[in-house]
Amino acid sequence: MGLALGWFGKRLARFLASPMDVHGTGQAVRPERLLACLVPGDVLLVEGNSRISTAIKYLTQSTWSHAALYVGAYLAEAGGRTDHCFIDADIVEGVRSVGIGEFADSHTRICRPVGLSEVDCRKVTAYAIAPLGHQYDLRNVIDLARYLLPTPPVPLRLRRRMLALGSGDPTRAICSTLIAQAFQSVRYPILPSTDSRNADRPDCPGCIEEILQVRHHSLFAPRDFDVSPYFQIVKPTISAGFDFHTLRWGDSPLDQFAEHPST
Repeated sequence: MGLALGWFGKRLARFLASPMDVHGTGQAVRPERLLACLVPGDVLLVEGNSRISTAIKYLTQSTWSHAALYVGAYLAEAGGRTDHCFIDADIVEGVRSVGIGEFADSHTRICRPVGLSEVDCRKVTAYAIAPLGHQYDLRNVIDLARYLLPTPPVPLRLRRRMLALGSGDPTRAICSTLIAQAFQSVRYPILPSTDSRNADRPDCPGCIEEILQVRHHSLFAPRDFDVSPYFQIVKPTISAGFDFHTLRWGDSPLDQFAEHPST
């Protein structure tokens, strides 16, 4: 039975990971420009076009369906492929390394952790590199089958919880679990919950302090890095300097209004 479920789970995973003809919400950045902006520790969010990507975007009400951690040359130092620079979790291939070409045609966003030291950055990237080659157990086909319906009729307040249903290997392969665990290994916050309590200070008996509570890694989605107050959004098109006066525009009806404004 286990072998049969494993075979069926892999077939189901390949079906869910197969691309669909969907329109993206943004333009892809040229790979060389994207690569020039990245530094180790950056999280690259990706707007996927697979069946499972559609479901994740719907459940999280977000553009982003996938996340990859940029590790740069740290991967080669650890014995990995010199032409690869990202670590991510794939539902079919497991924990893998990929090059910039994997995201060449995708709409992406760079999320950079603020204040992460080089020592901690190496710990984060090492945590992500360590399970390289790990294959996820896909025998829990129920954990996968829920994504066969791209837009399940689930109330908005329960959609995040649906991502964590089962909390088994299929969930870890789909969600941003690996990257979340890597940052949590150095206690770097992503979207922690807060708990207020009395500060218990003699000099300020009425003071209240906020204590951060670690959110379970199975509940993290790609969008969390985008909305996190601790990650900076880096845009390659403006990071190297931008002057809109240098842009070349084609003729359009708008030019007529610019030349003859209405009174």
